[in-house]
Amino acid sequence: MASIKSWIDAYREVEALAEDLQLMPDFVKEGLTSPEELDAHYALTLSKVEALEMRNMLRSDEDKLGAIMDINSGAGGTESLDWASMLLRMYTRWGEENGYTVKVLDIHDGDEVGIKSATIEFQGDYAYGYLKSENGIHRLVRLSPFNANNKRQTTFASVFVSPAVDDTIEIVVNPADIQWDTYRSSGAGGQNVNKVETGVRLRYSGKDPDTGEAVEFLIENTETRSQLMNRENAMRILKSKLYQRELDKRRALQNQLEGQKKRIEWGSQIRSYTLHPYKLVKDHRTGYESSDTAAVLDGDLEGFIKAYLMDSGREE
Repeated sequence: MASIKSWIDAYREVEALAEDLQLMPDFVKEGLTSPEELDAHYALTLSKVEALEMRNMLRSDEDKLGAIMDINSGAGGTESLDWASMLLRMYTRWGEENGYTVKVLDIHDGDEVGIKSATIEFQGDYAYGYLKSENGIHRLVRLSPFNANNKRQTTFASVFVSPAVDDTIEIVVNPADIQWDTYRSSGAGGQNVNKVETGVRLRYSGKDPDTGEAVEFLIENTETRSQLMNRENAMRILKSKLYQRELDKRRALQNQLEGQKKRIEWGSQIRSYTLHPYKLVKDHRTGYESSDTAAVLDGDLEGFIKAYLMDSGREE
């Protein structure tokens, strides 16, 4: 409900801005508002419309999840280690500027400078949907500070993003899919543990809601002397197994995405960051480019992400 409501609220906000915008030219003529206020309102309305359009490109179920990002240095020696650390900083800044919690899960420092690899997590809604645009090889061209002759050098690093499995998977068990049996527990005896039917046997026969595949589990529990508690324990175990099955399905999706990785070398880059002889960052998939390289390396990736999402949305 919260997800649907957020769409309705966003649409109504855009609708109200557009209606006000249609009236504002008359207000300008009557001197009730200034042309500058009209321009500002137009810019605000346009930005809200474009933000909603971009969000509409995030249609896949996994888009709304958080993100796990792997950064690995590639060809280029010391230069590539430094480049990988620059990318780590760029994405960390992007995450912080966009309200995500960024956690470094694992990092391997270079021998002298930079990093060999790093794994970071972005916690927050739609992190994966936005960051999936960054999957691929990133190429840097600059005058290397690590070259004694200050020569122009090209280096590479790879970025791989996968959806972060969340802990909000709701497991709903249909009672019609469950069959219960009771039996006497075996063991050393004492009290009523093997004198009455305290042991429970749960047979689950359901179907995967996505694939229709049959799902069956047989769970037995004699943990306590109470049949009621053993039933509760059996249900807890069943839900854990169903939860794990859902995680396995998500990991299968990650493995599918994993197959999209490319070698970290010439000809496979998705984006080039040229700092010499001119300044330009260009995405080779969409053609989007920016000459403000400092801002991009400081985390200003909105234009690149938007271009990718709109382009892929048109293809779909």
